[in-house]
Amino acid sequence: MSPADRIVAAARAWIGTPYRHQASVKGVACDCLGLVRGVWRDCLGPEPEAAPPYGASWAESAAPGTDPLAEAAGRHLVPVPLGDPQPGDVLLFAFRAHLPARHCAIATGAGTMIHAHDGAAVTEVALTRWWVRHRTHAFRFPSFSRTTE
Repeated sequence: MSPADRIVAAARAWIGTPYRHQASVKGVACDCLGLVRGVWRDCLGPEPEAAPPYGASWAESAAPGTDPLAEAAGRHLVPVPLGDPQPGDVLLFAFRAHLPARHCAIATGAGTMIHAHDGAAVTEVALTRWWVRHRTHAFRFPSFSRTTE
């Protein structure tokens, strides 16, 4: 199994986990960041840093000129081009052009992604035009940063 396949398989193991803000326990509860954190733990081991407290609102703004989710991702994940997400890539989304990224998902291939959102369980969905329009960053897990596997 390739490293990207392991990431996707780990993410799919979270499908059905109920949504709960700031949670990250497979089968019990998680939010979108908790899903990515859990896949990190499942595939790479202990998380490199603890997640700071963060608000539940997608419309919440950060200090001007900052993008805390993208900045944290940049400390531990490898940036990749937005245009063609590969299976296992972490995608970040902002819901308004002037706001920082407030949502994340894991690409699963062929225009699909796995994510958690309020009021639902972790699910695999189509990466529709709406999602593509709101995508701001793409990253790859560090041990999977090479284009050849």
